[in-house]
Amino acid sequence: MSSRDEAFVYVGVAVSGIEAHEKIAADLSSQGYQVTNLMHNEAAKLHLPHLVGGKSVNAHNERLYRFEFPERPRALLDFLTKLAGRWNISLFHYRNHGAAFGRVLVGFEVPDKDLDNFHSFLDDVGYTFVDESNNEALHHFI
Repeated sequence: MSSRDEAFVYVGVAVSGIEAHEKIAADLSSQGYQVTNLMHNEAAKLHLPHLVGGKSVNAHNERLYRFEFPERPRALLDFLTKLAGRWNISLFHYRNHGAAFGRVLVGFEVPDKDLDNFHSFLDDVGYTFVDESNNEALHHFI
């Protein structure tokens, strides 16, 4: 629940071209709905449809990162071994569709004072990653 007065609704719509998309957005806006285009938001497209359920009230200093895990044995184990329990994982969502890599969204609880060490961990892991901590769509739903 967003609040008792306001709800965020995630809707995926298949359209044939930008004109159709713009018309739907204009129609919704004319009815008083706020529309956010997530067409180019990879984290929203890949992970949100599977994670919508509300925000954790227990996660503190949460930082969200999107990774590409190589599809090979021990990739997750290597990641967790390097993490070594230093930071709590508050969210973990893994997607693979037969590609050379799995798409992973991870939430970590990282206090500000640990950011330098956390960034060293990210570099040490060696997997491609994107900081999604300021992704507005993710903050609305998870």
